[in-house]
Amino acid sequence: MTGVFGPIRAVFFDLGNTLIHFTGSWAEVLPASNRALGAALLESGLHLDLPAFLAEFSRRMEAYFARREDECLEFTTESVLRRLLADLGYADVPAAVLQAALARMYAVSQAHWQPEQDALPTLQRLAGAGYRIGLISNASDAADVHALIEKAQLRPWLQAIVVSAEVGLRKPSPRIFEIALNALDVLPAQAVMVGDTLSADVAGAHAAGLRAVWIARRVNTPENRTLAEQLQPDATLQTLGELPPLLERWNATPA
Repeated sequence: MTGVFGPIRAVFFDLGNTLIHFTGSWAEVLPASNRALGAALLESGLHLDLPAFLAEFSRRMEAYFARREDECLEFTTESVLRRLLADLGYADVPAAVLQAALARMYAVSQAHWQPEQDALPTLQRLAGAGYRIGLISNASDAADVHALIEKAQLRPWLQAIVVSAEVGLRKPSPRIFEIALNALDVLPAQAVMVGDTLSADVAGAHAAGLRAVWIARRVNTPENRTLAEQLQPDATLQTLGELPPLLERWNATPA
């Protein structure tokens, strides 16, 4: 560890590939999700050329994903969908219609997310030890995140939930960490971020003054491989179950 830190009082977790993991194939799930979205919009009364609509929606989402990574801003899937429909002549679709269609879309992928086996026991152990627990999630749809939290039975353990789609900012922006810290009323030196992504979770935490723990069991991604020699977490763990003993050691060591 580097820097001057106090005892850890708060633990922030990432969601995907940290507390929960994906069991499906994105190559199959994403097209199925988009088809569910299109079907819901047709059922709501919109007259769309479905193949053309789905192709353009996919193209715009890819552009959105690239832009948000560069700018650390979150514009939401709903905003992309609304602009596309406006360009197709549907400028005044009620928000309830869009949200219902997006719920149909995200339900497809939600079926493939499962909690890590050690997630709930770890959260229970941390809560029992008196730690404040929060979640900081990069996601383009807040309702999707909250549905995944409910499905994994995580909500009772989370005292603060910060979703990029709700605050308009993404990790590694220091501001999203500041929002989370304020929600739990702790200083950066009293908190740790636990996640699987070096650029968002580790670099973001360090930029905001937090310690960072890298959960490395599901991190074999091109981005992580590229950054592995450049970004150093304060600790690397294979499982969440290793976290409580680590925090105990850190808190037992004078700053």
